[in-house]
Formats: sequence, structure tokens, C-alpha cells
Amino acid sequence: MRVYISADMEGVAGIVHVDQTRRTGRDYERARVWMTREVNAAVRGAFEAGARAVLVNDSHGDMRNFILEELDPRVELISGDLKPLSMVQGVDGGFDAAFFVGYHAGASSHQGILDHTYYGKIVHAVTVGGRPWNETALNALVAGAHGVPVALVTGDETTCAQAREILGTEVTVVPVKAAVTRFAARSVHPEEACRRIQHGAGAALRQLSRLRPFRPDPPYDLEVAFHNAALADAAALLPDTRRVDAVRCAYRTSDPTTLLRVLQCWTILAASAAV
Repeated sequence: MRVYISADMEGVAGIVHVDQTRRTGRDYERARVWMTREVNAAVRGAFEAGARAVLVNDSHGDMRNFILEELDPRVELISGDLKPLSMVQGVDGGFDAAFFVGYHAGASSHQGILDHTYYGKIVHAVTVGGRPWNETALNALVAGAHGVPVALVTGDETTCAQAREILGTEVTVVPVKAAVTRFAARSVHPEEACRRIQHGAGAALRQLSRLRPFRPDPPYDLEVAFHNAALADAAALLPDTRRVDAVRCAYRTSDPTTLLRVLQCWTILAASAAV
């Protein structure tokens, strides 16, 4: 059994503010430790449940966050940016299950710690087929296109609720904190978070036969509401983009990878217009 892990940071226990998640933040170095430990816990649970190989993809910010010498030596790691599949780079390598560790709620969520979708300064909301989609859904779609079901999602309570709403109740979720507001949470201790994640990872793999890849029927109608019209102006430069209104752009595709690449292109273009 081969397991793929996409690891973000905002959903890690104890993290409540951007100062902890940005390389320039005073608390970033501590947050890196917590992130590394939570992923190690998921790795331990995976190997205990029979995994023979684990690939970890650093999926936060500049994607160079792990303390490498502290990472479980049994894993392989993908790090750095830019990646064609971004947060799920490498998921096309023949895996039996995917874990999304340290994930967060989608943009414009209520009671989601540091909620955003792919680029918080640029994107106000994302829908596919008129339904709100977060990073869990977008990344699960790409994983599903390669036959990989999402078995585990960890993060705050809202993130976990969104995962089950989108992926179904069979997915194992491990909430490690509950939002009070966007920048405040009631969190379990980091050691307790790791204990729960390790247990959840093992439990997820032991019921893997119940899971199916996330494969909603195409086509996929992607729509992004940007924070202002200038950002949408820039995103609309991508060929085949349809401008919906002042702040919204749309794109139709039947290919999950194309959907993810369009979203990446839009945010990169829009970032050039951000002031």
C-alpha cells in the first residue's frame, strides 16, 4: 500500500494567525515544528496500518516549510514551488490513498481559521458547478482523476465538516481545533493532536475498501470571485476565460488537471495586478 500526503499549515493545532504561517512571522519557526510533527504522526499511523511507502508534498506557501532532519526518514518529500499540480504534485504516481493534513476551510467560510482557497489575498470565493469548493475538494478532484481516494483530512472543525459534506461521511476526519473567530481557536495540545492524527491515519487505511475516488461528473464549471475588478481584469487575460461580471471569471473544462492549472494561472496573473 502506497500513501500520498499533502500537507498544509493553517489547519495545524495551535495555529491561529498569519504571523505563524509566513516565513517572516515571529512564530513561524514554531509552526514549522508543529507541522512537521503532525505529518510525522500521519506517517506513523500509515506505516502501522500496512503502508510500504509514503510520499509527502509540502503544500503551504512557498512549499519549503518542513524541518527536514525532523521528518520521518521513511518518507520521500516534494518541496518547492512552482508545481504543475501544486498542492497535489506527485499524486499521479500510483497511490492507494491520500491524506490531507493541516488543511483549512475554504474562502469566505464562517468560523474557519485563516480560511482561504489557494491565494487568500486574491480569491474571495470559489465555486464549481455553482457549489462552494475549497482546497480539499479541488485537490481531491485531481487525486480522484488518478484513482486516488482521500482517506484522511485533518484541520479545524469547519474544515472537517466541509470535507465530509463534499467527500462523504466515509472519509476519516481529525479535528484538532475549533474556531472562535477567524484568528482565534480552541485547540488541543500539539502532542494530543499528533496522537489523534496517528490513530486517525491508521483507522482511515483500515477502512480503505469503503472509499472511492472523488469523481463528480464533468464538465466542471469553475468560477472565482476575486477581491476587486483589477484582479479579475488580469485573470481574464487567460484564453478561454469567460468574464461573468466585474469581479468574477469562469472556465469550463472536463479535465480536473486543467481546472487546477487554470486556477493557478488566474491567481498568478491576478497577483500581478494586486496593489
